[in-house]
Amino acid sequence: MRALFLFLIATAAACAAPLQKDLGQGLVYFRMHQLPGDLPANPGAKGRPCVLDLRYVKGTAAAAADLKAWLASHATIKTPVLLLANADTSPALLAPLAAAQSIPGLVIIAPETVKFPADIAVDVSPRRERKAYDALEEGTPVEKLLNDNPPKERNDEARLARDHISDEEMEAETESANPTDAPAPPRPLIDAELQRAVQLHRALLALKQL
Repeated sequence: MRALFLFLIATAAACAAPLQKDLGQGLVYFRMHQLPGDLPANPGAKGRPCVLDLRYVKGTAAAAADLKAWLASHATIKTPVLLLANADTSPALLAPLAAAQSIPGLVIIAPETVKFPADIAVDVSPRRERKAYDALEEGTPVEKLLNDNPPKERNDEARLARDHISDEEMEAETESANPTDAPAPPRPLIDAELQRAVQLHRALLALKQL
């Protein structure tokens, strides 16, 4: 029964529709599930920077040829393709990417642990990478997976005036809310590779390279 359950999950993942997200400031995100069928064919995919997510994607040598042709026709210095890959990306798809390094505008972002050449290596554990990847698939807003500095509530002067809290009451409230022996809050779940892609895009914009 467990084997059947896992098979159904794998089948559903393989048949899932490609995922597209607007990352702001002209950057668009495309998540592939199978190739070549999921390669963006809409006109909006050409002539603009994009993130192409190939993590956990399987494919054949024929699919790899289609991928390389797509990259060659879309990636330019002014419209870079920021390609996300990891150790679970099919080797058949990754093999041509070394030769594709000559494509202007192609930037490969991957975890430090991968064994293929990447332009940008990211320090992320396989467990957290998978968790963040699945979170977006399950509907978590992409902005939440990019922000590792969520706003923190603080006792500022405006709040003191509004709530009429004295200095002594504020100290007591802070101590009760943050006891010294309280466990540290969990780290926010961040898609480290996608975050790095967005950071690179924003840096290129700031330098007027796009």
